[in-house]
Amino acid sequence: MRDWRLVEFAKKMRREQTEPEVRLWLQLRAARFHGIKFRRQKVVGRYIADFSARDPMVVVEVDGDTHGFQEDYDRTRTTFFEEQGYRVIRFTNSDVMTNMEGVLTQLALFVGHAPLPTLSPEGERAI
Repeated sequence: MRDWRLVEFAKKMRREQTEPEVRLWLQLRAARFHGIKFRRQKVVGRYIADFSARDPMVVVEVDGDTHGFQEDYDRTRTTFFEEQGYRVIRFTNSDVMTNMEGVLTQLALFVGHAPLPTLSPEGERAI
């Protein structure tokens, strides 16, 4: 049974996303990331996942500064998501804001899609 208060709160959170969430969403939305369909602010049981996908079953959490003070709560959320069949990966706001390429590379490895190699400026290898 759905908790409609959570659904309404998730809708509000979609309208009022943080800057790191907006930036990551622009990379994930519309199956842009390896063809995976992500949803944002998705109600999963009694929690709201920042981003989630059903295939593969993954939850992506973007943690702000306050998360350093709520490690037990985050651990409980992670355990719950895992009990629902999701794998959970977390990034800090700072990671998303300053190292998006690294975040996307880690996420690709996490979901089993090895990132494409970066080509040298010269193109082919020199012999």
